[in-house]
Amino acid sequence: METAMEYGSIERELHIDASPEVVFEVLSSPEHIRDWWSAETAFEPTAGATGRLTWTDEDTGRHDSAPFTVVAADPPRLFSFRWTYDEKETDPEAAGPGNSLLVTFELVPEGAGTTVRFVESGYRERGWEAAVLEAHYNDHRQGWDFYLPRLVATADRLAATR
Repeated sequence: METAMEYGSIERELHIDASPEVVFEVLSSPEHIRDWWSAETAFEPTAGATGRLTWTDEDTGRHDSAPFTVVAADPPRLFSFRWTYDEKETDPEAAGPGNSLLVTFELVPEGAGTTVRFVESGYRERGWEAAVLEAHYNDHRQGWDFYLPRLVATADRLAATR
């Protein structure tokens, strides 16, 4: 018997061999975001700060851009933001409740490392029809499955230099 997929949120738990302070820096610093998420950005990691994430396809030169708003920045325990990433939107409005997805990274010390609890939610709240919801959810699930291991590697590299 096949069960229906739940498209409410994407959740992952990762272990990183770095302190919560290092992991928070990797999550919230434009310099490190460029390394693990391949996005150019500039912002202050404080609640209410806004910015834009921009990805460039090296082969075609095409740029994809998404506005985001920092929801919570509580170093070294929590970093959360809303973003409106949608490849079909050419000029999305500022990220806020109802028009964006909420990404939360909760950092929990564990021994000499950190457990990262990742959640991206807000899919149903976007009001997309079922097929669009499923497509966006699957696109983001695959994206996070690619980028979150890069987050781990970036944090591990930074920790090794300290």
